[in-house]
This record gives sequence, C-alpha cells and structure tokens, in this order.
Amino acid sequence: MKTPELVQEENRPSLNFIEQIIEQDLKNGKNESRVHTRFPPEPNGYLHIGHAKSICLNFGIAQKYNGKCNLRFDDTNPVKEDVEYVDSIMDDVKWLGFDWEDRLFFASDYFGQMYDYAIELIKQGKAFVCDLTAEEVSAMRGTPQKPADPSPYRNRTVEENLDLFERMKNGEFPDGSRTLRAKVDLASPNMHMRDPAIYRIRHAHHHRTGDQWCIYPMYDWAHGFEDSIEKITHSLCTLEFENHRPLYDWFLNQVDVFHPQQIEFARLNLTYTVMSKRKLLELVQGKLVSGWDDPRMPTISGMRRRGYTPASIRNFSDTIGIAKRDNVIDVALLEHHVREDLNKTAHRRMAVLNPLKLVITNYPEGKTEIMNGHNNPEDENAGTRAIPFSREIYIEQEDFMEDAPKKFFRLTVGAEVRLKYAYIIKCESVEKDSDGRITQVNCTYDPLTKSGSGTEESQRKVKGTLHWVDAHQHIEAQIRLYDRLFTVESPDGDKDQDYKDLLNPDSLSVIERALIEPSVKDAVYLDHFQFERQGYFNVDKDSTFSQMVFNRTVGLKDSWKKA
Repeated sequence: MKTPELVQEENRPSLNFIEQIIEQDLKNGKNESRVHTRFPPEPNGYLHIGHAKSICLNFGIAQKYNGKCNLRFDDTNPVKEDVEYVDSIMDDVKWLGFDWEDRLFFASDYFGQMYDYAIELIKQGKAFVCDLTAEEVSAMRGTPQKPADPSPYRNRTVEENLDLFERMKNGEFPDGSRTLRAKVDLASPNMHMRDPAIYRIRHAHHHRTGDQWCIYPMYDWAHGFEDSIEKITHSLCTLEFENHRPLYDWFLNQVDVFHPQQIEFARLNLTYTVMSKRKLLELVQGKLVSGWDDPRMPTISGMRRRGYTPASIRNFSDTIGIAKRDNVIDVALLEHHVREDLNKTAHRRMAVLNPLKLVITNYPEGKTEIMNGHNNPEDENAGTRAIPFSREIYIEQEDFMEDAPKKFFRLTVGAEVRLKYAYIIKCESVEKDSDGRITQVNCTYDPLTKSGSGTEESQRKVKGTLHWVDAHQHIEAQIRLYDRLFTVESPDGDKDQDYKDLLNPDSLSVIERALIEPSVKDAVYLDHFQFERQGYFNVDKDSTFSQMVFNRTVGLKDSWKKA
C-alpha cells in the first residue's frame, strides 16, 4: 500500500535543472541557504514574451523558495536608453503579477563602485588603456585556433594607465578614441576572454546620472559586479551568455567580492515571431506596426492591449518549462492558454460582425421583450444580463444561405433554427436589391418556444442555434481582427531574406460597423468578452464615447495538439 507521503512524492512536479541546483545549494547551506534572484532588463526597448518567461522564472523561483527577486535596470548604454522604456518595463512586471517590493535598482547606482574595481584591476596590472579603434581590435582578434595579436598598448605602465583612465573619466578624449581593456588570455579559444573592453567613452546624457559620467562599463564588466553588490545567489541568464560565464567568473575572482553563480537556460523562441529587440524596434520605427503596443507585436504591452491575460502568460511559461537547449514553441500553445483562461473569466455577449436584417413578420410591432443570457456558464456566480428582443433583429450574413446544401444547419428558406436565449424561427422568404443581393430575411416565430419558459415546446430541439442583435437597441463598434504578423513559421530562418519581406499583409483587417448587444456600453479598456460563436474580444485603448473599438484577442477554436 502506498503511504500518503509516497503518493505526495509521486504527485510532486518534477524539478527543472535550475531548481535541482538550488535545492542542492539549500541542502548544503550555500549562501546561508538564501535564494536571491534578479530580473535585469536593459531599458532600450519594450519587453516581449521572451522576457516574460524570464520574469516568471526569476520571480517564481524567489517565491517558491521564500527568497527575494530584484528588478534591476542594466542602464550602461545611454545612447539607446530612455525613461519611457524604464516605465514600460515596470508596468509590465507589475501587470504580470510580480512585486519587487523595495528592491528597485539600476546599474548606474553602482557606477562609482565599478569604477573603483577597474582602478584595482589596473593596479594589479590586469587592465590597460588601449588606443586601438574597434575595427583595429577586431582585425587583431584572431580565430578560435589562432591567438589574438597583442595590442601595442598592452604593456603600458600602471601609472600611465591610471592617468589615462582618469582622463577618460574626466572627458578629455572623444568617443571611440580609447577603451579600458582587461588583460585576460589572448590565446583562449573563448573569444570573449581575449582582452575584452570593459569601459568605453560615451559623451552622452544619461537618464539618471545626467552628464556626471562620460565613460560607461561594458555589459560583461557590469553584470557580475551588479549581481555581487546585490548579493544575488543565482544569476539566471539565457544561453547566449554561456560563453560569457568564464569572463563573469574571471572578473569577480580578481577582486575580493561576493561571487554569485551564473546559470544559463534556453531562451523562448515562438513560431511566426521575431524576438530580437533590434528587429522589433525596426518595425516600430519603420511604421510597419502602429507602435510597441501594436496587438500584433510579441511585446508584453502588445499582448496586454490585444487582450491576453497575466494568468495566461504565467501558465504558458509554466507549461513550456525551463530547458538547457534552444527550441521553438508553437505560438498556438500560447493562444491555447489565453483561450483557456478567458473561457473561465470572460463574460459572454452577442455581436454581429457582418449584419443581415431579419424581420419576424408575426411578432407584434412595437413590442420589446427582455431575454436573459448567462454572463458565463463556466462561473455559477457570474449571473445573467438583459438582452432586448423585438420584431427586427440582425444575424450574421454567413448564417443564412438561400440555396443551402444538406448539411447546412443554419438558416435557409423553409428551415427552422433557434435564436439563442429567444425563440425558434422559420424562414419564409427573402428580399433582394437590384443586384440580386439579399437585404432582408423574413421569418415567423413560434411563441411557445421561448428559451427558459419551462414549457414542453420550449424544449423542442432544432439543429441550428444563431446569435443575433436587436435592430433598435445595440451598440455600433469597430472590430479589429488580427492574424499572424508573419506569413512563415520561422521569419528569422532564412538569413538571405529580409524578415520584413515576410510580413503578413493580412495581419490586420477592420470591420467598421459591427453590432453588439447594448450591455457592453459601459465597458472600458481591457474589459474582456466572449462574443458568442465569434471568439474572445477586448476593448481597445482607441475606444471613445462615440466609437467603441474591440480587438479580437483569439478565436474560439483551439488548434493546439497536446503531445
């Protein structure tokens, strides 16, 4: 017989490799059995879904092990950074449901300490001021099999390097004229170890330190010391930093500081998506999208505007897990989690996107009834809403066919369907314009078939059920329908083709006049709805009092196939 303890152990989710490392560290008492992570974005663009995975990982690990997670901005390149990006990143982290409490930090908080560490490296004879240009350094870098050529400035004296480095700090030299480089290993097969630059000259205004500094640390120099100063225990990075780890460790080993452990995991790659901030910035600057928060963008702000929920993104991150090797995730899995969450939370409403007028000829003129519709059948506490119904309504054009095939279970001449929450109707005739297009469908109704009336006739079954909107009481709205931003699964896959040539020209289509039941009139930005038989929609920020705008978040159909 299995004991409760054994059953609990069997049902326990398996640990990913990072959790295995952490649990072993806790078992061994490493770092005083602390767990302290950080999320370290560069404020040079908006965060995307790949960053969301990292946010969920770093904050999630801290929560799981009763630890802490810092939000820290790597603001070491003022040329590309902006306060707009700082604000957007903080909004995104909060929206995803995480709290850094009082632990908001910036690399610029530590510029003085990092400068002092550089002085210490110079005094040890392990750093020198180099006058070579970036192009000259690259030409002398060698190959993995051939050592780099030494800089002609590599053997400057400590005194000369200290003097030049201070003069660099004081702004005496132009941009690009000098760098401070570490003396590491010119023959290392790891190219990052071949006397890397650790400081560069940038006469640029910094969004926090102003004009105090005109030299700025390189990322590889700053990253480890930021982690060290904050006493980070587990520095979680994506796999592109794996080759940087020896340099991370080398820098920290040269001075007497706390030494965190860097651990790399696979970044998130999604189909039909580019995840490079540089490319996303090109799309924005080239006006190929409407902005960073365009609902077609893989940015967190774009997904929020489109109607994705924080829970759906967190659940997606949990599902894909943490791996050691790069792979590509089907974007349909993300959409599955969005759909799954909205199914539980979104209120149902009826909307007609392509209206066709329907007149119930035997329904009393001037009469209006109020039908009751469930707000959400998945939530017993969601209640109902009032839906006006009268002689004239609108249905979807695609729900009527004059000459229908046998398996067409919607409305056609002589056939019956049920109007959801209302009556069974029968089509008697149609009216057409001079071009032969159907402009009106004429029907009769059976007054004994009202939904929910409790009569035997109300339980009568017909094969088709249509959604509808009252012709006199409704809201007119603009509907934006979104598709994949790119036409191919791997827009980055062909290096010989410009990814911008693969943009989907049909990624956005707009319906200028859709009709929605009036209960949406007080909805505000980001309110979610399931438009019955249509999909999940949310109110866009462009909505105004006179013109409501809805985005289609995701369709009803779930194409994701679980393995």
